[in-house]
Amino acid sequence: MDVAVTLPALIVCAPLIALTGAIIRVSMGSPVLFRQRRPGLNCEPFVLLKFRTMRNPESESGRILPDAARLTTLGRFLRRTSLDELPQLWNVIAGDMSLVGPRPLLMRYLDRYDSFQMRRHEVKPGITGWAQVKGRNAISWEQKFALDVWYVDNRSILLDLRILFLTLVKVFSGAGVSQEGRATADEFLGTSEKKGRSVGAG
Repeated sequence: MDVAVTLPALIVCAPLIALTGAIIRVSMGSPVLFRQRRPGLNCEPFVLLKFRTMRNPESESGRILPDAARLTTLGRFLRRTSLDELPQLWNVIAGDMSLVGPRPLLMRYLDRYDSFQMRRHEVKPGITGWAQVKGRNAISWEQKFALDVWYVDNRSILLDLRILFLTLVKVFSGAGVSQEGRATADEFLGTSEKKGRSVGAG
């Protein structure tokens, strides 16, 4: 299903991808793409592709800028509409990702997961996932990981199709892009105490 859906999507979205890249190049300069190593299936690293949404991390004076100061107006629009995720279609074609699965997070998080949370790496990461349609960045890390593991245990083609449909709804609504009062999401620092794991398909 990944290949059957992604190849036509890549062809259809090619003009939009080219236009988005050109606008980023004019407004923010190079690089147009953001590249970062992320853990994939069985924690094997791969290079994730996204459209760049932030300025350089340092100001001209050398001061480290917070995410809120680095995120541009264009970047906010790209994140709200999920256009920044379009280059990940190449990651799907390359076999590093699926259309649906737990979102690939940072490599440094790997040693912060407990054994339950680590199970999110038993499947390929996805462009969208169960946690994304259930709250995205507006829910806690523990909730996201519980939803990810629920997906691992209950994945099916029908569930993937449901998630893809709900993703389109979320994209048009722009809900859950960031945590309340923040430009992005808080860093995951680990789970201090084990909380309830009860999630489902509601």
